[in-house]
Amino acid sequence: MKIAELEEEHRDLDQAIISMEERMPYDRLTIGRMKKRKLVLKDQIEELRDRLFPDIIA
Repeated sequence: MKIAELEEEHRDLDQAIISMEERMPYDRLTIGRMKKRKLVLKDQIEELRDRLFPDIIA
């Protein structure tokens, strides 16, 4: 459930960034912060997936 929420927020940020970049002029600082948040979300998603499906080498 938490992974789905994080993935949705990640997608929403991606769409917001794309629409902001299409409009001129755009706020580079805001876009930079949004991209940083996207990276944090991606790391959180990967961490949760690793907990659910550990990569165990037997």
